[in-house]
Amino acid sequence: VRDSGVNVLKWSLGGINDDFPETIREIAYAQQMIEVHPTYFMQVRVPADMERAKREGKLGFILSFESVEMLEGKLERIELFRNLGIRVMQLSYNRKSPFAAGVMEPNGGGLTSLGHDAVKKMNSLGIAIDLSHANAQTTADAMAASSKPVIMTHAGCVAVHPHPRNKTDDQLRALADKGGVVGIYDLMYLAASPKQPTVDDYMAHMEHALKVAGEDHVGVGSDVSIDPFDTSPTALAEAKKAGEQRQQSGLAAPEEDRPPYVIGLNIPRRIEVIADQLLKRGYSTRVAEKIVGANFARVFGEIWA
Repeated sequence: VRDSGVNVLKWSLGGINDDFPETIREIAYAQQMIEVHPTYFMQVRVPADMERAKREGKLGFILSFESVEMLEGKLERIELFRNLGIRVMQLSYNRKSPFAAGVMEPNGGGLTSLGHDAVKKMNSLGIAIDLSHANAQTTADAMAASSKPVIMTHAGCVAVHPHPRNKTDDQLRALADKGGVVGIYDLMYLAASPKQPTVDDYMAHMEHALKVAGEDHVGVGSDVSIDPFDTSPTALAEAKKAGEQRQQSGLAAPEEDRPPYVIGLNIPRRIEVIADQLLKRGYSTRVAEKIVGANFARVFGEIWA
């Protein structure tokens, strides 16, 4: 981790369906890590913490949620978790929640009445609204309802590979118009099955997002750990089993038939690889710096203020 070049990362807690007690336990674990190892870790709560993490050589955690089960449809839980340090929340995972509909919800739908209230609450408390797993209607509704920029922390581009988890050009433009940022992920959804995505596939999504949304609105949103994905036969078998369980639960997206990594980026210093790829393709150092961190730092500063 310390050799990865990463100073701040968004850490998703609460899984995709963890309840309130389990989520509290996970937050307590994160805070205990910081208490026991303060020279290595810190929690990012305010914008200045991001620069502090870099200056002090620590790994800063932005605690976040992907699912909403831990909220149990209770708006007051949003403030409770905000005070525990959660700074990024989604309104749904792949299916429907009390707040909104995700990309794999067969009956569609968008932001609910409770979801509108949640957006207002998140805006007032300075919590970033993440639309990575939101369907088209939820995305449009949330952008219209939010008084602050919204983000898509981990996604790809439909124009490069049509997949439910990827975003259309219209969505990318709307996100940019709202002042938000999209992070390009290191997942199998970058290329059509059965191909294992490569760095070139990743950069195709990155460059398309830059063309459509602009250099101020694109970042890196790997959605994988800093440590490389284990490609040993045993690990691949375990990953296949986990994928089958996701399929059975109804939470999986299409094309989850390959391991979650990109060939050429399955190393701790993947940020360095992405920066080098941008420079080789003619982008300036200034643009590369925006993409590997400055854009997300800027938008978090605006949302958390």
